[in-house]
Amino acid sequence: MARLGYGARGVVYCLVGGLAVLAAIGSGGQTGGSRSALRTLLDQPFGDLIIIAIALGLAFFAAWRLIEPVTDADHRGSSGKALATRGAHFLSGLVYAGLALSALRLALGRPDSGGDDQSARDWTAWLLEKPFGQWLVGIVGLAIIGAGIAFLLKGWRGNVTEKLHCDQQTSRWAIPVGRMGFMARGVVFVLIGGFLVVAAWYSSSQEAIGLGGALAKLGSQPYGQVLLGITAAGLLAFGVFGLVQARFRRIDAPDLDDAKNAVADTVQAIRH
Repeated sequence: MARLGYGARGVVYCLVGGLAVLAAIGSGGQTGGSRSALRTLLDQPFGDLIIIAIALGLAFFAAWRLIEPVTDADHRGSSGKALATRGAHFLSGLVYAGLALSALRLALGRPDSGGDDQSARDWTAWLLEKPFGQWLVGIVGLAIIGAGIAFLLKGWRGNVTEKLHCDQQTSRWAIPVGRMGFMARGVVFVLIGGFLVVAAWYSSSQEAIGLGGALAKLGSQPYGQVLLGITAAGLLAFGVFGLVQARFRRIDAPDLDDAKNAVADTVQAIRH
């Protein structure tokens, strides 16, 4: 399930990045997000079946992203940094579960009312209505910026293949592809988080953007087509790296006893 999930995420990023590259060079394409990219498959032969397959893979990835941090399947430990990473992975599992549901609805002829940007605005509006909503949105925005900076640092000097089990020949090209992919993700995460902070400051959900909005913002800047092209190529590279992860990632699925022990250790670490 985990391997199929990594593959499905890779395919989605390949679609998003590839379409954005075409938009940057003026050969059609679009700067939409994940949902918009999936919609383009509907016009292809067997498009609905392809989307259903992707939806199933994304559901698998969401399941793994929920199981992995709870059971500490990657053996990250219970330090503050490890718990933060595990928490981020758990939240990403919820996000991918939503994307899987959206893909399934799309394949069944019940598309969402909007794309990634509208989804970001909807949940931002919902959060703003809660007590201390502006603070909550601002904290989420800062957390996403922090994740973006972490991606940039990982792409710049991190070991992107530390959890891969592949030979030296594969690593030789997987490392630059992974680095480029993580840096591109970092750029869009910083943009998305920054606009969430703006949304919190003005208490306006209309300021929030998703992946498609971040790419559109890049394209509207001076030398925007160049910026968009580089970032889009990076997202495409991250998609390719996702396919590499599907094949070579070390996955240690925990058994029930390991899971129980890991959950108990995590609860104890949080209490302390």
